[in-house]
Amino acid sequence: MAELSSNLLYAAFIIYLIATFVFGGAIRDKKNTNGYNRWSHIGIALTILGLASQLGYFITRWIAAGHAPVSNLFEFITFFGMMLVLAFIIIYFIYKTSILGLFTLPIALIIIAYGSMFTRDISPLIPALQSDWLHIHVTTAALGQAILSISFIAGILYLIKVVDQTVKSKKTFWLEFIMYVLVVVVGFVAVSSIFGAMKYESVFSWIDKEGVEAEMVYHLPALVTPNEGELLTKDKFTTAIELPAILSARKVNTVLWSIIAGTILYGMLRVILRKRIGAALQPLTKRLNLDLIDEIGYRSVTIGFPIFTLGALIFAMIWAQIAWTRFWGWDPKEVWALITWLFYAAFLHLRLSKGWHGEKSAWLAVVGFFIIMFNTIFVNLVIAGLHSYA
Repeated sequence: MAELSSNLLYAAFIIYLIATFVFGGAIRDKKNTNGYNRWSHIGIALTILGLASQLGYFITRWIAAGHAPVSNLFEFITFFGMMLVLAFIIIYFIYKTSILGLFTLPIALIIIAYGSMFTRDISPLIPALQSDWLHIHVTTAALGQAILSISFIAGILYLIKVVDQTVKSKKTFWLEFIMYVLVVVVGFVAVSSIFGAMKYESVFSWIDKEGVEAEMVYHLPALVTPNEGELLTKDKFTTAIELPAILSARKVNTVLWSIIAGTILYGMLRVILRKRIGAALQPLTKRLNLDLIDEIGYRSVTIGFPIFTLGALIFAMIWAQIAWTRFWGWDPKEVWALITWLFYAAFLHLRLSKGWHGEKSAWLAVVGFFIIMFNTIFVNLVIAGLHSYA
């Protein structure tokens, strides 16, 4: 069953990739000005087929594990990618905008590929997760985040269209920085795949934050070492840069490798394109309706915000009371969930009360997505807390 689950996820990945190119054909079709044509019909059909395959992965892994597969980073991030595709399909049938698929599906592919770099082993739930609230809290939180993320896609499209790429400015810098960050994620996937294929592994003994001696396994060469770490594996690369016990050295090492690989990849793209990535993408938005894409960004927040509120705050606090006998405890994950909620509340306030439409709204949507990703990735990987099991 576990092998079938993996095959279904792989099939979904391939189908999403094909659908991306089909949506590209939809917006390139000069016979139709809005990009809604036979290519878009094929694209959305393939996307639905891919979603069905990924749903099959989710169900078969649930059967194999005996619990909802959202209990570790691989499971949660791939589920988040599936919810992003579902959110796109819903928005697509409301607004019939093919270019949204051309940009949403690559983001979903990057997210799924990123999640697939983490351990895929099926393991029993720890006691804190053995609750029906796992299904309720995590799935609704992920769905809310996914719908909110559609506003990021719309925001990126809006900015690529309106930012003047002929001159250097703060806008071109920050738009290009967003592209750089996306490339860094691709770099992480690439370097992890390479060393994974090599079956690279180095083992350190170290002293954890509780003062207990333990072992830490690296799957990438050690640019940083754990607190009071000693390399147990012979003939493996390591440096003398030692991190305090409060930080997970292995996870910081992964972040450093991602930045290095992503920077190299970004440099290669710039050399090939001979222009900013944002400038290279701008022709794709030539026929983009700015008012429509601004509306999509706003509507995705109005739909996603209450779902996120329900899943990430209300359901989370109920489960926290049951599991830890308190509604709130200032755990890093809880704090960043609150920060995310406050940000999108401010987004809606500025939009409705201060008239922050168009470009201002697009920049806010981009910032909101990076807050979501920071909470999903960095808080889980680097900052120790009660949610570290994720």
